[in-house]
Amino acid sequence: MSTMDDIAAQRQRLTERMARIDAERLKVTEELGELDAAERVLSRLTAAKPGRRGRGKGAQNANAGKQPQSSAARRITPRGERKPAKHEVPLREATLRAVKALGKEASADQIRGYLGRKFGMQVRPLHLGRALQSHRRAGRLEQRDERWSMAQTQSGEAVSA
Repeated sequence: MSTMDDIAAQRQRLTERMARIDAERLKVTEELGELDAAERVLSRLTAAKPGRRGRGKGAQNANAGKQPQSSAARRITPRGERKPAKHEVPLREATLRAVKALGKEASADQIRGYLGRKFGMQVRPLHLGRALQSHRRAGRLEQRDERWSMAQTQSGEAVSA
């Protein structure tokens, strides 16, 4: 029976050791998270040094063997990938202007075409639908048979934004 007792004691020691290792791993993980947060804050607060290299070939060669260490470095867009353009007019405002300009009873496809021509916006149908529905709920637009028009007040004039 002493062999069974030895096995049980060894198993108990290993279990305790694993518990200590798990606790230490958790502590180190928390410290790493705090360090990452501190690094992000410091990268926002520190001004760019005048002697630093830009994004030229020298900077690329200097960092060739390194992996990005901060979350800010991972957000850099690879060459050839496009970032969405910021438009001067928000989608909801542009949608309302498009319906007003197209006059009575404009379809969603006509509105999308108008947004592309006049505002340079390539709008997904779902995004356009959300903008139109928000105006409908607010009482600025009406929808009849999948066609959109400016809402009419009781006096008969169109509602202006």
